Amino acid sequence: MNIFSTLLISLFSFSVAISQNADEILMQIDQNKEKYVTISKKIWSLAELGYQEYKSSDILQELLVSEGFTIEKGVAGIPTAFIASYGQGSPVIGILAEFDALPGVSQDAVPERKEITVGGNGHACGHHLFGTASSAAAIAAKNWLTSSGQPGTIKLFGTPAEEGGGGKVYMVRAGLFDDIDVVLHWHPSSGNSA
Repeated sequence: MNIFSTLLISLFSFSVAISQNADEILMQIDQNKEKYVTISKKIWSLAELGYQEYKSSDILQELLVSEGFTIEKGVAGIPTAFIASYGQGSPVIGILAEFDALPGVSQDAVPERKEITVGGNGHACGHHLFGTASSAAAIAAKNWLTSSGQPGTIKLFGTPAEEGGGGKVYMVRAGLFDDIDVVLHWHPSSGNSA
């Protein structure tokens, strides 16, 4: 059997095992909902621009360390980029987490236009949710790995400067995704699709 076949079997087995435990995994996330809401609101209020997301990056790293992940800080030469890892062996599953804001779109958390600071920064694209929910998913996958005894590695990539700064490009060029079997990415939107 070649490496590709082995990888496909490994990923398939992993995904089947997780899907059989989906209700339990979702329940764990729901049990921590208030913690995740608080974190996303903190990142919303910071509204740090690309390559300047020091506090937002630290908040996510602290959460992941508290859950047993090891952190590599300042990867690819970017001070706010990081990799949070848990587990060992194959498959190696990457999860992307963005947390940067945009200039000039300051906004209160209300459904109509209401600037907090005139011309200030804001989260127009939901990256305050993106980084937090991706971290929650990594934690849920870690908890499942621990409880099931399944082999595998979870790597959450803290990817800064995605609003025009291309943080992931530098991370790819640095070879940070070379050992990853699959990378999961999502984005907040007004609808669900794949």
